[in-house]
Amino acid sequence: MHLPDLNEYLLSFKKKGIGYPLATVLSQPEGLLKYLPAPPNSKTGWPFDQQCNPTIYSDKTIWPKLTIVTPSFNQADFLEQTIRAVLLQNYPNLEYIVIDGGSTDGSRQIIEKYAPWLSYYQSEKDNGQSHAINIGFSLSSGSFHAWINSDDYYTEGVFYRVINAFIKTKAEFIYGYGDNYHVLTGQTTTTRILPFIDYFIKIPGLIQPSTFWSANIHEPVWEELHCALDYELWLRLVKDHRRQLIKASLSVTNLHSGAKTHSPKMKAQWEADHQMIWAPNAHGRVDEWKKIMFLNRVRTKLYRLFKLI
Repeated sequence: MHLPDLNEYLLSFKKKGIGYPLATVLSQPEGLLKYLPAPPNSKTGWPFDQQCNPTIYSDKTIWPKLTIVTPSFNQADFLEQTIRAVLLQNYPNLEYIVIDGGSTDGSRQIIEKYAPWLSYYQSEKDNGQSHAINIGFSLSSGSFHAWINSDDYYTEGVFYRVINAFIKTKAEFIYGYGDNYHVLTGQTTTTRILPFIDYFIKIPGLIQPSTFWSANIHEPVWEELHCALDYELWLRLVKDHRRQLIKASLSVTNLHSGAKTHSPKMKAQWEADHQMIWAPNAHGRVDEWKKIMFLNRVRTKLYRLFKLI
């Protein structure tokens, strides 16, 4: 398993004349809603004609810098929703980086429309989602990190809730529930997860867009992976670190035919990723898999029985 040196990526940016650290997003006392471009197709609701109340961020609190990275490629139908849901949190110390892989569907034009409110963006060919995420985080100077894919979006007020949790609990990793919006049917369902325990780490369960972590524990994404990149990252990033579960939906995942998680075309790639993850030169085989799965089923039933999820 080879992981890139993010400092090398950063050095290449500096050679191009990119200033570091990047500028934070310009905030406004009354929020950004009236300053951003008009919502597409007169859309309403969050995050189109609604914003997070900026007055919740007390002047008495020193809000730590939060870095959000959005990897993007040909998701123009959802990208503007993603960007607005980051900016309209109205977080007062935000670094927002968008790395687009050279989209040809109008994504670049959407990104450029919001360029005045982005810390950095680029739209050029890269080596895929994992590479784009690493490029983005190589430019990060925030105390806390997260990435949101270009077809997902954050729920209203999530940055306020998450950063407060970091401050109050001293956690290094914050995670929560997630909503799933079924594009074809218009229905929304909620995925609730159990508290994360190291013993069950190899059972996929964390909801990627509902995760945030301290820069102190950040690690690069494995760039050879194309589907299970977040799952593999959690195997390295989360274990043995202080964690806090927020029992609320922190994000919305748009379920559509082009999404990796639900596309039959990506089945072979998912299988290839897992073969790489469990290879001897990576994480190795899973011992006592049947026992782990059995105990997790028991745990899940107990949590549901006592209405803990």
